[in-house]
Amino acid sequence: MKFFSHRLGIYIGIFGIGTSLGFWGNYHAQRSTPVQQAKVSTAASPLPSSTSINSDRNVNFIATAVQKVSPAVVRIDASRHISTALPGNLNNPLRRFFDNQEGQNSQNQPDRIERGTGSGFIIASDGRLITNAHVVNGAERVQVTLKDGTSYQGKVLGTDSFTDLAAIKIEAKDLPIVNFGNAENLTPGEWAIAIGNPLGLDNTVTVGIISALDRSSSQVGVPDKRVRFIQTDAAINPGNSGGPLLNSQGEVIGINTAIRADAEGLGFAIPIETAQRIANQLFTKGQADHPYLGVQMINLNQETKAEINSTQEFDFKIAQSEGVLVVKVIPGSPAAKSGFQPGDVISQIGNLGVTTSLQVQEQVDASEIGAELQVKIIRDGQAKTLKVKPGTFPQAQKDG
Repeated sequence: MKFFSHRLGIYIGIFGIGTSLGFWGNYHAQRSTPVQQAKVSTAASPLPSSTSINSDRNVNFIATAVQKVSPAVVRIDASRHISTALPGNLNNPLRRFFDNQEGQNSQNQPDRIERGTGSGFIIASDGRLITNAHVVNGAERVQVTLKDGTSYQGKVLGTDSFTDLAAIKIEAKDLPIVNFGNAENLTPGEWAIAIGNPLGLDNTVTVGIISALDRSSSQVGVPDKRVRFIQTDAAINPGNSGGPLLNSQGEVIGINTAIRADAEGLGFAIPIETAQRIANQLFTKGQADHPYLGVQMINLNQETKAEINSTQEFDFKIAQSEGVLVVKVIPGSPAAKSGFQPGDVISQIGNLGVTTSLQVQEQVDASEIGAELQVKIIRDGQAKTLKVKPGTFPQAQKDG
């Protein structure tokens, strides 16, 4: 609708929009050559102790943190066959991540292999690791290479498009692992260290600070995601996707994920608490469940109120200039079953008053699937309380 075209930042659909591989791939894809095969062993060396790190020379805290973590940071090379029947349009989202091609783009040529490279890190010594979903989406072959050159075939156990997270398993034992930190207590200005494989340059370290917290998906430019991003000025380049963001103690506080096309010196990371929660579901059952109501909303203010009341696109008028306006209810959704109607203004969810659609979405995300959630609305000037049980976001819609 024309009305929404300039309000992308405040327009959020709890029912979902599908994946945005085009965005992620466009900024994280890279050209790469086939990975050199390394001799495969069944185990890698354990992480070095702090004593061995500092025994020979005096190193700073950044070097110490990197030496502790880097053995658990991996390179991920993903590849897939692309039929030449797929258009050779450079805007095709499949081309944006799988950027390296073999063969000609012609209907008369055989299928080509397209490749992309990202990063990841090991969270369990039995070979469980996590990365970004866009690094491995659609991949037929995933190769995981450790810092020492040891290479393994990886199996993708699950991906989640809402948070851009993926769970991978390799068959190995006694692998080095990372230590988790706490992203919830971060303060802007703290040190931030990124490790990954940007632009094909393996084991690259960049450093900066935490420059902001709680950046919304809309602010970052990916409104279909459900993540409150960490913002950092540590350099994050193509190939860093899925690698760890560390604090000064060498603990993982986030997963490097997104860079904006119009940003200079800014990168974004998924908080580690979000990553752990989703990864646990992916490793356990192969998918992550997200609560949803099934409404589309916009934030109300004097300007949006006037514009809504003057347009012919809606069959309702509103008197409120504050709150969250429901503009559409998805048929058959939990919201529809609970009596939500277009024109309702949401003022409170549970015990929390809400004035933005982002606050509504966060409260829905924090709710339990199937558990009753009380939502206060204003309809035709009258206050009402609706009882809704959030459902599981439909997998078909989630996957686009």
